[in-house]
Amino acid sequence: MATSSDIRKGLCIKYSNDIYKIIEFLHVKPGKGPAFVRTKLKSVTTGKVIDNTFSAGHKIDDVRVETHKFQYLYNEGESTYHFMNTEDYSQIQLEKDALDRPDLMKEGQVVTVIINSEDNMPLSVDMPASVVLEVTATEPGVKGNTATNATKPATVETGAKVNVPLFINEGDKIKVETEKGTYQERVKE
Repeated sequence: MATSSDIRKGLCIKYSNDIYKIIEFLHVKPGKGPAFVRTKLKSVTTGKVIDNTFSAGHKIDDVRVETHKFQYLYNEGESTYHFMNTEDYSQIQLEKDALDRPDLMKEGQVVTVIINSEDNMPLSVDMPASVVLEVTATEPGVKGNTATNATKPATVETGAKVNVPLFINEGDKIKVETEKGTYQERVKE
C-alpha cells in the first residue's frame, strides 16, 4: 500500500475498479489548506484518460509490475500489434489502446512492456524518449525565406504526420519525440 507521496509518472494503481497508469502528476502545496496531488490517469484496459486529485497522505493501491524488453514485429489490421520478448522469444499481441503512440513505431523497434506480476497480463507499452524516422513525403521548402520558425507537414515512414522545419526534404532522417510526437532535430548518418 502506497501513499500520495509515492505518486510518480508511470506508476500503475488500482482505482475505481480498474487499473490506471499515471501519465502526469503535480504536487500542490497551497498557502492555505492541506497539500494534494493533481494527477492525470490513463486506464490500461480502455485507454480512457481521467483527471483526479488525491489529498496528502491518501492511501493508494499500487499494482506490482515487471518490465520486459519486447521487439515490435508487425500489426494485424488497425487494432492488433504483435511483439516478441527479446529474452525468451515468446510472442504477445496487444490492442491499440495499450499503446501510447502506435503511429511512431516501426518494425524491429525495441520497447518496454509493463506486465502485471499477479496475472502476467500486459498493461502498457513504454516507447523510447525519441525515435529516428525517415521522411517519406513533404512539400519542398526553401531555407531562408522566412524570419520566424515556420514549419510544414511531413509524413514519416510509419505513416505519422509531423510538423518539420522548411529545410527538411524527403529522404531526410529526423528525430521525433515520442511523448508529444514533435520534431526534435535532423539526423545525419
